[in-house]
This record gives sequence, C-alpha cells and structure tokens, in this order.
Amino acid sequence: MNEQGKQMNIVLLEPEIPANTGNIGRTCVAAGARLHLIGPLGFRLDEKSLKRAGMDYWHQLDVTTYIDYEDFLGRNPGARIYMATTKATKIYTEVSYEPDCYIMFGKESAGIPEEILVDHKEECIRIPMAGQIRSLNLGNSVAVVLYEALRQNEFLGMNRKGKLHRLEWS
Repeated sequence: MNEQGKQMNIVLLEPEIPANTGNIGRTCVAAGARLHLIGPLGFRLDEKSLKRAGMDYWHQLDVTTYIDYEDFLGRNPGARIYMATTKATKIYTEVSYEPDCYIMFGKESAGIPEEILVDHKEECIRIPMAGQIRSLNLGNSVAVVLYEALRQNEFLGMNRKGKLHRLEWS
C-alpha cells in the first residue's frame, strides 16, 4: 500500500492456468498491488503449481476471491476498472491510471467476454504487438500494464532505490 493508503488492483476474470496466476501473484507482491480472482477459476487455490509459480511470496499476497463478475462488482462499488483486451483501440499508455484503479484481464483462452467489454469501451486498453500474434502471455501482459500504471503514479509506496549491486567488469 502506498503513502496515501491507495493500492493498484489487478483483476483476473476466470483465470485458467495456475502457473500464470502464481506468477501474477508474485508480481503483485513485488508491486504492492492487490490481486482479485473472479471465478469460476480453472484450478484450486491450493494447487502446487500455483504456489510454485508464486514461490514463497504467496502468503504475502493481498488476494480476494469472488464467485463471479457480479459478485466482484457488488463488492467493489464505484471501482474505476480498465479492461485489457486485444479488441481495444486505446493503447495502455494513453490513459491516466488512478492510484487505486482496477486493471482487469480475462482468461487465457478467451479474454474478457464481449458482453462485458461493450459496456466499457472507454476503459478498454490494449498492448500493441507486431505481426499476427494473438496476444502476450497473461503474466507478461499484467506486468507491462501494472508497471506503466505504477510509473504514472511515481511508484508510490515502492522502494525506488532498491538494492545496489556493483557490476565488476573484467
């Protein structure tokens, strides 16, 4: 959580692959972000592959689960939600992220359903890609957009100095 008591929120709608969710959980811990998992999930939260991908950070993760999309909306009234989709016209760097916004990503096989996107056209964002590739890996997509949102908010709440390591050049 940052100095203003605000925190970025990553939302996964019906994630299917436990290793992706574990990786994203680890990214959220590193970024000081909350993770929201909207069901139905394609795995159990106690799966070894989920914990393995999240390494030993899973216990530090601020994670909330929801039965479905309606449950998520009901428990987060007034949330400013950006929706990552390959169908968007707006690039993810063309929006101004609030320090407590929600950034939603859909399931690996299908993304966010069209019936949700149609009601949120102005909040839809995309990551530009060359060629005919369908999409980036979900974990990579989350990292790209989350760190842009954090950059725009001057990495509030994060250790900007980090660990210093001297490089020894021979």
